[in-house]
Amino acid sequence: MISDLLRLPAGTVDLASIDTGGKPGFKGGKEDAEKALPALGPEVADLQEKLFAAGYTGSDKRLLIVLQGMDTSGKGGIVRHAVGLLDPGGLRLKSFKKPTEEELAHDFLWRIERELPGRGEIAIFDRSHYEDVLVGKVLELADPAEIERRYDAINAFEKRVADEGAVIIKCMLHMSRDEQRTRLLARLDEPSKQWKFMPEDIDARALWNQYQAAYEIALERCNTEAAPWYVIPSDRKWYRNWAIGELLREALQRMDLDWPIPSYDVAEQRARLEHEGA
Repeated sequence: MISDLLRLPAGTVDLASIDTGGKPGFKGGKEDAEKALPALGPEVADLQEKLFAAGYTGSDKRLLIVLQGMDTSGKGGIVRHAVGLLDPGGLRLKSFKKPTEEELAHDFLWRIERELPGRGEIAIFDRSHYEDVLVGKVLELADPAEIERRYDAINAFEKRVADEGAVIIKCMLHMSRDEQRTRLLARLDEPSKQWKFMPEDIDARALWNQYQAAYEIALERCNTEAAPWYVIPSDRKWYRNWAIGELLREALQRMDLDWPIPSYDVAEQRARLEHEGA
């Protein structure tokens, strides 16, 4: 299973030892992946509808997928491709930007809590509460004691969410520094993509090693049974998209979903309708 291959083992994390250009669990190439991803669609759609039906009838089951990665690692691409397998009617998609003044007036988890999936829903977070121990740490937006507190707060928060019925899949999109440079240059070369580029993107590259170290700490400290981390090699966009789609399918499969059993007598209700007005 792809989840077994990509799940981060417990213990010390060394991102440099994980191949950003790898393709664990996939033997083909780009064309094969681009066919395999949409082929997941019918099963994913069926499982999502069963999840929605379960929530509609009172089940607490829900799914949360967290996407984290450096700029250009592909969070938007995943939303367009892998998440495109889902029915938007049962999907909650949230992209977390720089906190607003209102959000800064609360604990860092306040804005996350407001976007959690409801019963029967699937939520996708484009960035998340981990920004507060990544950017917050590298740019020293909070003192070390507060950063340390946040790791424990995240673990407690995620365990509570899981205990309330959510399956949590956290994906770190693992990309090389060279690949990021290539993608940034491609944005500058294409007028339709230049709006995505910001000069600050180059400034952030000077802190690449610091960000990698911050990721390693966050991955190590917050890799739990309730909310495990998966490291997705992301230099190959086609593999990244397929892997997320497969993780989504496997997560829904593990939820043991089926059509809810009616709380009423089906035969009795059919008889009522058949004899209506007779």
